[in-house]
Amino acid sequence: MARFKLYIEYEGTRYSGWQVQKNARTIQGELIGAAKSVFQTSSFELYGAGRTDAGVHALCQVAHLDVETSHTPDTIRVRMNDNLPADIALIGVERVPSTFHARHNAVARSYVYQISRRRTALGKRFVWWVKDELNVPTMEHAAQLFLGLKNFESFTADDPSDRSTKVHIESIELREVGSLILFRIIGSHFLWKMVRQMVGVLVEVGRGTLSINQVKELLHISSDLPATLTAPPSGLFLERVYYSHAKQVPPLRPILEIPSFMHYRG
Repeated sequence: MARFKLYIEYEGTRYSGWQVQKNARTIQGELIGAAKSVFQTSSFELYGAGRTDAGVHALCQVAHLDVETSHTPDTIRVRMNDNLPADIALIGVERVPSTFHARHNAVARSYVYQISRRRTALGKRFVWWVKDELNVPTMEHAAQLFLGLKNFESFTADDPSDRSTKVHIESIELREVGSLILFRIIGSHFLWKMVRQMVGVLVEVGRGTLSINQVKELLHISSDLPATLTAPPSGLFLERVYYSHAKQVPPLRPILEIPSFMHYRG
C-alpha cells in the first residue's frame, strides 16, 4: 500500500463542503469518485487536512491517499484530473512515507478572506460585497485582539462540550488592494465557521456598530452575536496547510483582483 500526498485546488460554490455526505455533492466525494475510476477499486483511503464549509474555496487543500498502485505520482495527477469536474483540480501529487498524515502532521493553516468595496459582476463568487464604508485601521486594531491562545467559544457553531474552543492564532494581516480588503489569518487549527464569524465581527467594527471593547468581551463571554454576523462563504479561501514551523508565508495578494472604478477612467 502506497501513500500519496495530494495538493488540491477547488472552487467550493457548487459543493456542500469538503467531507463526504449522503445526498450532497462534496469535494471529498468527487475525489473518491475520481480515484475509483483511476484505480478501478474501492479499496483505498482518502483523508483531508481539514474540512471546509459549503461554498468555501481552497487554493491548496492537502489530503493523503492510501492505495495499492504502480502509477507514478504524475500519472495519478493527470488521470484523476481527467475524472474530476472543472472546478476541482489536483495541482500536485507526491509519494510520502506511511507515517505522514495530512491532518495530524499539520502545524498550522492559513485562510484568506476577500471583501469587495464595490459591486462586481465578475468576482461575486469570490468576494463578500459590503456596501457600507469601512474603517480599515479600526478593523486592523480589533483584529490584533485575536492573536495568541484565545477561547473562541463565541466564534464557532461547534458545540463547546464536544471539543476545546481554544485556538492559537499566530498572525493576522489586513491589506487594501484596489477595491478589495484582504484578511489573512494563520492559526494552529480553526473551528467550524470561526473565520467567517471573525470577519463578520470585524466588518461591524469597520462599520462602527461594534466597539473594540465589545470585541474584547466576546473573547471572555459566551455570546451568540458572532453567529448572527457570519460572513458569507464566497469570500473565504483555505490558502495553505503548513507542515513545518519554519513557514515561508507568501505576500498577501488578491486571489481575484477587482480594481476600483478610478482604474478605468481615462
